[in-house]
Amino acid sequence: MSIGAHVNNIALHHMVFALPFAYMSAFLAAGGVPPLWELFWITVAIAGARSAALALDNLADLKYDKQQERLSYRVMVRGDVTPRAAKISIGVYFLIFLAAVLQLKPICIKLLPLAAIPFLVYPYTKRFTCLCHFILGVAVSMAPAGAWVAVRGTIDLPLIVLCTAVALWIGMFDAVYGAQDEEFDRSHGLHSLATAFTARGALRIAKAVHAVSIACFLALGMMLQMHGVYFIGVGVAAGTLVYQHRIVKPDDFSRVTQVYFMRNGIVSLAMFVFTWLGFYL
Repeated sequence: MSIGAHVNNIALHHMVFALPFAYMSAFLAAGGVPPLWELFWITVAIAGARSAALALDNLADLKYDKQQERLSYRVMVRGDVTPRAAKISIGVYFLIFLAAVLQLKPICIKLLPLAAIPFLVYPYTKRFTCLCHFILGVAVSMAPAGAWVAVRGTIDLPLIVLCTAVALWIGMFDAVYGAQDEEFDRSHGLHSLATAFTARGALRIAKAVHAVSIACFLALGMMLQMHGVYFIGVGVAAGTLVYQHRIVKPDDFSRVTQVYFMRNGIVSLAMFVFTWLGFYL
């Protein structure tokens, strides 16, 4: 069993969905560039938490993933990472997460149980609720929430707006990606927006909620009186979402590939980069 197999199991490149928003949150909380040591420990904490969460998700879904041909590439499905090894790695990742949080403001360790609940619960929510996508969104939004608290030490209205935007964005992205599994999920007693409202209905809901997400990003910029360049980032994010929705049809998911999946990282990268630029213009 190689280190590479464990790296593949946690899909390290998927950090692009959470880490840029954490950095964006840290910059907004600091009103500029936060202390580099705080950014370092924020990065380590998010890497640890996210790795533990994804490994747990893959472990929880293993029996279903083995029955899906399109998921045959996953290392746990192939047997390159055993369930026992996955459990050990989850413990290691969580310890890394805990060690990093202890380096930040004391309030962070006090709030850790609250932050951990969503990613511990999410892997099992598809067993009983079609709202599982929103739980995933809340779990991912803990990255910017933690970064803000680590820098400022408080929970403020702009943070709530930012976390809402992130949660709605990633949750509906997950709903779109998962809509292709409508038939499989229904036949196995799993829940999603697609099983509750059909794939067509899920895509319509995702479009509407993504519009709310963009509205939240706009509201955040106005609340904090951000430089105009910030709103260019919002425009890039909105354009990316519009394009992503245009190429997906309820009867044709052929373009919902890994490229489609990773392209959503443009949203988080654009929001962070243009937020960062706003502090220098």
